[in-house]
Amino acid sequence: MARSNDRSFDNDAGNSRNPRHHKLLPHRYPFLLVDKIIEIDADNSAIGIKNVTISEPHFTGHFPGNPVMPGVLIIEGMAQTAGAICARATGAGSKLVYFMTIDNAKFRKPVIPGDRLEFHVTKTKQRGNIWRFHCEAMVDDAKVAEADIGAMLVPSESETE
Repeated sequence: MARSNDRSFDNDAGNSRNPRHHKLLPHRYPFLLVDKIIEIDADNSAIGIKNVTISEPHFTGHFPGNPVMPGVLIIEGMAQTAGAICARATGAGSKLVYFMTIDNAKFRKPVIPGDRLEFHVTKTKQRGNIWRFHCEAMVDDAKVAEADIGAMLVPSESETE
C-alpha cells in the first residue's frame, strides 16, 4: 500500500495540548476516542490509536470490578478514525462528518484498561458526499471488533457563511 509522506498525526507532533489530529477531528475529551493517527494513506485508509486507561469515565459504571470498554465507544473510535480520513481529504474544518450507518458489527473480545486499541479503517466506496468504510479494531494483532460504517460530509457552518 502506498503511503503519504505525512503519516503521523500524533500527540508528539506539536505540543501535547494541541496534537495535529485535533485539526482533523472536532471531538474533545471526554469524547475524543482517538489518541493519535499513526498512519494515513491519502483518502484510502488510516490507523488510529486509543490507549485504554482505567481513568476513563465510562469504566466507573461499565463494569465496577471488571472494567470493559463499551462496544459503542469502540465503534465511535472507528468512526472518528474514518472521519480523520474524510477531513484530511476534503480540508480539515471545511466539512462536518456525520456518522450515518453501522453494518455487520461484531465484537469478538473485551477491551480492557491497559490495552492499546488500534482502529484500522479502509475506504470501500465513495459517491459524492457519502463515504463507506470497513473498520477493524485490533489489540495485540488480534481482532476485537469490526464494522462497516457510512459517513456523510456536509458543509460546516463556516463554509455556509
